[in-house]
Amino acid sequence: MADRELAALMARYGAPQHVHAVLERVDVAPFDASDRVGEVCMVIRRPTGQLITARKRYYPADAFRLLTGGVGHGEPIEHALLREVDEETGLEVLVRRFLAQITYAPRAEPERVCFTTYALLLDEVGGALGPRDPAEQIDSYGLVWPTGLPTLAAALEQLPDRVGDDIRGSWRAWGAFRAVVHRVVHQALTSGGG
Repeated sequence: MADRELAALMARYGAPQHVHAVLERVDVAPFDASDRVGEVCMVIRRPTGQLITARKRYYPADAFRLLTGGVGHGEPIEHALLREVDEETGLEVLVRRFLAQITYAPRAEPERVCFTTYALLLDEVGGALGPRDPAEQIDSYGLVWPTGLPTLAAALEQLPDRVGDDIRGSWRAWGAFRAVVHRVVHQALTSGGG
């Protein structure tokens, strides 16, 4: 992403935590996706204060996680964020804070960034929760208090070490990757307010 775009996001929504995560394995989706340059993590806070999680049809049972969506080539991060919120939840939201920018690298090449997640906090202000895009394959939604994010991360890290065709690799490696944003968002929300 262009430095100018990140600077504009920070001016509007605050400076994010910068985390560089070195992973044992990066041989799962979305690391190999050619249709995106990164992803947004939609940390959607309901009026109760709970955060929306979701499970897709092909996930292992009880594998709920924060929502994410791809940032296409040349697509502004904020545009991708709002587009993905609409596609995956149908909700109206207000962007509140730029929580984190997470880069990932394989352990074999710890300096090589192979993917980036931009996590932003949003408040639900209207709409009815439900996917607008059937291609998202959302099976069900869940809710988690911000304090429960580390528990969700631990559950993702314990997914079975078996191959999933939809993620093009091991569920255990995918879960380790997906756990990172949950821990980082938890830290951002508990250390910097909400």
